[in-house]
Amino acid sequence: MGFDSLVGGTIWDEYSQKVQDRMNTPLNMGEITEEQAKEIGGKLIVADFGAESCGDAVRLYWVVDEETDIIKTAKFKSFGCGTAIASSDVMAELTIGKTVKEAVKITNIDVEFAMRDNPETPAVPPQKMHCSVMAYDVIKKAAAQYMGVEFDSLEDEIIVCECARVSLGTLKEVIKLNDLKTIEEITDYTKAGAFCKSCIRPGGHEDRDYYLVDILKETRDEMAVEGLQTSTNLTDSGTDIAFAQMTLVQKLKNVEKVLDENIRQMLIMDGGNMEVLDIKENGANIDIYIRYLGACNGCASSAGGTLYAIESVLKDKLDESIRVLPI
Repeated sequence: MGFDSLVGGTIWDEYSQKVQDRMNTPLNMGEITEEQAKEIGGKLIVADFGAESCGDAVRLYWVVDEETDIIKTAKFKSFGCGTAIASSDVMAELTIGKTVKEAVKITNIDVEFAMRDNPETPAVPPQKMHCSVMAYDVIKKAAAQYMGVEFDSLEDEIIVCECARVSLGTLKEVIKLNDLKTIEEITDYTKAGAFCKSCIRPGGHEDRDYYLVDILKETRDEMAVEGLQTSTNLTDSGTDIAFAQMTLVQKLKNVEKVLDENIRQMLIMDGGNMEVLDIKENGANIDIYIRYLGACNGCASSAGGTLYAIESVLKDKLDESIRVLPI
């Protein structure tokens, strides 16, 4: 097993304990044979993916129930460094119990986040982020094989930063929503450009079709022309178009407006607050991820009455399919 080299005896401080544990004792390493797949009651899928930049490779085994498309079990083999082993181990685990289409939505950011000891501290140093990208790509390989489609057809967005899997659409939305003016601000908000840095401007270790410097300029130009007119979509009742049809920027603005008018002041009076982290479509649901702040963080009511009140107001004002998920 190839482990990442130590530098001055301190490099381990950059790896979470979860990563170190998975390096030494992976939980899902192994092979699955055709006979084992039949015993489990599913179709065996075997997919390989290799990273040209470092020579690492991973093989993913799935047993998929063909009636439900649910991944009943998963194993992996990894040829590379300890970080690649840890990332592949967590990646395989995250796919178990999901449908193939749900598994494709797992990104390298999800893999890296699952390896963190706490939400605020990265699990691996920046130069090792590509290991979780490889784990993400092998999921797409396996899914494409199972669904009988081309690998590239599963990527429905233009990815600008491969390391952090940040799309062109997300970058433009975040720049507009937060009025970002510098590359450093983009990196702080999205992690784009935080790792290999090739996506920031031409001249990196690989050529890109899109660079952050150009996206920032073009988006700022669009903002000047549009006058940020997304705010005109808001009305006293919440919206004049269906919430589900809004852009991410419009959804966030509407959610924040409803929270400011109906919820936030009550939280502040009790010494707390909350912030909206993300909004994602999840099947028939629209999931809104929040983080409690101040006295609300750890309060017993935050998972009960307070959460119910927040979700009820958002359902009533915006969309019945909304679910509020605290992180």
